[in-house]
Parts: sequence; C-alpha cells; structure tokens
Amino acid sequence: MIFALCGGDGRQARLAGLLLADGHSVRTWALERAELPEPARRCRSAAEALDGADCLLLPMPVSAKSGLLNAPLSGEGHCLGEVFAAAAPDMLVCGGMPGAEARAVASGRGLRLHDYGAREELLAANAVATAEGAIGVLLGETERTLWRSRVLVTGWGHVARALAPRLAALGAEVCVCARSPGARAWIAAEGLEALGLPELQDALPGCGIVINTVPAPMLTAARVAGMKPDALILDLASAPGGTDFEAARAFGIRALTAPGLPGKWSPQTAAEAVRDAVYNILEDEKA
Repeated sequence: MIFALCGGDGRQARLAGLLLADGHSVRTWALERAELPEPARRCRSAAEALDGADCLLLPMPVSAKSGLLNAPLSGEGHCLGEVFAAAAPDMLVCGGMPGAEARAVASGRGLRLHDYGAREELLAANAVATAEGAIGVLLGETERTLWRSRVLVTGWGHVARALAPRLAALGAEVCVCARSPGARAWIAAEGLEALGLPELQDALPGCGIVINTVPAPMLTAARVAGMKPDALILDLASAPGGTDFEAARAFGIRALTAPGLPGKWSPQTAAEAVRDAVYNILEDEKA
C-alpha cells in the first residue's frame, strides 16, 4: 500500500519507519523537521503526497487549531482543507480525534474518515503511555518522592485507570474522585480510596498532588482556594482541561498541563499503537 503521512509529531516519523518495515510505501508532507527513515519520500505539497496514495494518515489530534492541520514539525501552517482537497474522492483517511469541522470537510469531499483515536486498542496503549509520562512529569516537578505522597486523581476514565494503580505501586497514597457509584466500586476493588464529588472539596487540602483527567470544571476557584500553597496540580484532560488556572495562579498554586505525553515520552510505543489501529481499520474495511 501507499500511505501518505501529512502533519504530526515524532509519532508520525516513527510510524513511517514501521510502515516501511512492513513493506509499504510512505510519502510525507508537512513533516520537514522530522527525522525520517529511508526510503520515505518527502513531498513538496499535499497533492504530491496524495497522488495515487491508498490511505491518508493524519496525526492525533488532526487539528491543533480550528481549520489548521496539526503539524508542529512543519516550517509553516497548513490549512486542513488543503489536505482534504488533494485527496481523491472515496479515499480512506485515518486520523486521531478529528473534530466536527474536519468530519464535515471530509464528508463534503466524499472521503472515508476513520478516527483511530477512538479505538480501544489505541486508547489502552495511549493511557499507559500517558500514565508513565505523567509520572515522569511529577518526578521532575516535585522535591519529594511519590512514595508516601498524598495524591488525588479526578475521574476514572482510561488514563486514570492506568495512572492510579501505578502511583500506588510507587508507594503513593492514592484517592480517586469519581461521580458514579459504579466507578467508585471499581476504584475500591483496585484497593484505592474512592471519593464522590461532594467529598472532593474537603479532600483537596490534604493532598500534595492533584491530577485531573476530567475535561470539565473540576478544580474550580472555590475548590482550589482550599489547597495547600505547596501543592501541585497536573491537568491531563483534553483542552481546555478541568482546572481554573487563573485561580490557581492567584492562590500561588502551581498548575501544569501536559498535552501530548505519549508523543513526547513514548513516541515509538505510540506509533506502534497507531499502526495497529490503522491495520485493524483496514481489516474492518475489508470485512
């Protein structure tokens, strides 16, 4: 097959190598600053990359800003419409977390757009990579060990389920805040302390590290106000996150975001997960 890789970060560069190793042809565009393996073909335009290609592979997320291709390794900005306009009608397109705008443009062009970022096999791999990256961030940002640290995690999605047990394995005292009774039952089954949302505000003052994984207002000004001045907030939720960062600054509490952890900390594993998800999409298409 001929794959056209347009935009993306280090994950896309490593994905090119994986596809080449499997015997496929690879063309790239908007990856000028990436270290690409031979014989990946660097193209000067989206039209050149997509001419005769079997599959367009877009990054995760597809768009970092409205209407623009997510292309941090390119020397300039590129309109997402430019990529879709170069694709032949009915072409297979695989991208991570395409927004409504990208879906609408792809549909208007008659493209078969699949979201590999929504597949469970990729979500699981990315959750582990995010959890390990988050632990790396914490180790670099704190002066204390995670061992015996009181850590509160909000939410019980993929990332929280990967992260909380790993923190506990390092000796942290972990409590997890989740809305649903079912989620709290699973948290308790993991041997972790489970909190309901009404208990969150009272629990925050006793925690040195708070990790938010919920893309909704969780660490509001009222809740942040009661936290210890030396506490650290790490927000892992999708933008804009769930933390009132302005309030955190006003109260002198460090609040960090850490977007794209899989691509920064585990690009090879992240690329392998994308490859596997894309291959599964191809198998589904055949079926």
